[in-house]
Amino acid sequence: MTRLFGTDGIRGVANEEPLTPELAFRVGRQLVATLQVDHGVSHARIVIGRDTRRSGPLLESALISGCLSSGADCFSVGVLPTPGIALLTRRLEAHGGIVLSASHNPFEDNGIKLFSSEGTKFPDAWEAEIEERLNAPDRAPRARGAKIGELIDYDRAETEYVEFLCGCFPLDLSTLTVALDCAHGATYRVAPRVFRRLGARVLTIGARPDGVNINAGVGALHPEKLQKKIRAAGASIGFAFDGDGDRLISVDHTGEIRDGDYALAIAGRHMASRQRLKQNLVVTTVMANLGLDQALEAGGIRIVKTQVGDRYVAEEMQRLGANLGGEQSGHLLFLDHAPAGDGILSALALLGVAVETGEPLASLATCLTKFPQVLINVPVRTKPPIDSIAGVGDRRAAYEQEMGDRGRVLIRYSGTESLARVMIEGADAARIQAMADDLAGLIRAQIGER
Repeated sequence: MTRLFGTDGIRGVANEEPLTPELAFRVGRQLVATLQVDHGVSHARIVIGRDTRRSGPLLESALISGCLSSGADCFSVGVLPTPGIALLTRRLEAHGGIVLSASHNPFEDNGIKLFSSEGTKFPDAWEAEIEERLNAPDRAPRARGAKIGELIDYDRAETEYVEFLCGCFPLDLSTLTVALDCAHGATYRVAPRVFRRLGARVLTIGARPDGVNINAGVGALHPEKLQKKIRAAGASIGFAFDGDGDRLISVDHTGEIRDGDYALAIAGRHMASRQRLKQNLVVTTVMANLGLDQALEAGGIRIVKTQVGDRYVAEEMQRLGANLGGEQSGHLLFLDHAPAGDGILSALALLGVAVETGEPLASLATCLTKFPQVLINVPVRTKPPIDSIAGVGDRRAAYEQEMGDRGRVLIRYSGTESLARVMIEGADAARIQAMADDLAGLIRAQIGER
């Protein structure tokens, strides 16, 4: 049986199998049952929120019904970035949090992300327990009378989140013009409020959600419009968020895109120079550019890599006692301030470096020189082990031998989509493009969509 939970919760096309209201109701009930076992309480508290997708209320109401029927109280926070929901889960001393979002995916998709009482993503083992319960007869409690859970409309959520962000980085941004791309998603109200409160002149795009335009040519996966906005308006800096607000891609005043690798290099070197980088360590993933390794090593900073997924970065950071980590894709973790990746907080952290050093982002970014990198996404109909695909293992080994320590090949499946990802880095851009095309062609010929 195919697993429901991927690297970022349950994802799919909303109102189609498996992501139906019926499943959402059952997930709510089994989540409460799992929390009761792990927390030893009979009356759980759950925080639940969503992004701007039209299907959000559909799935949210079903999840809430499931939780209430099992006797849990639900704090409904409405449309709020994922990290805000994670934060409030911890602040309200709830036993768990639920986010309805498919992050950067198209509006037709949605997802169910679960958070622990600490505001961190649910451990794999807990998700596996919920999935086990979903595949078995329903033994979750069924409350009666006054024991049915209470629904609380928590209308202070957005204000509390804004106050938290401004308190983490109480910067004076009165000399800056900041351009924001909110992806027509969950940051569309919060992000402009934060930057205006800190004194910046704020320009926005992607801040008019209609339920179907989330991530549509805007946001962290499509920073081109933000680049044009910055160049046309002469803005000081720009920040693009994804649909649920846990990812950041920055654009400097020259219009150059600065992804998560740049953010980690800039923040890591600055924090180390101020003795703020715990364990003198940055945790990232195998997708990080080799240039990041060199930038951090030049600053005397250790780098540890995990499999792809900010949850794995967070777990390794906790294990090693690190306070900075993240992904090239823009999921960044500043654990001194928040338990989960937060696009707005990450933008403020970068601005904090700029304010402390007096240097603009374009200047700070010179600490990192990226190796040429090619990434090809191959739509697939099935996901057998990569090395079982005829010819792929041998061809990859030959390319790795050819490049030595001046390049690398990474082939993996997406945890949230039916894609195989072929990523190659090396000194010669044309050569690595040819290598990637060759490997992608082998995969496409054998397991590609027909």
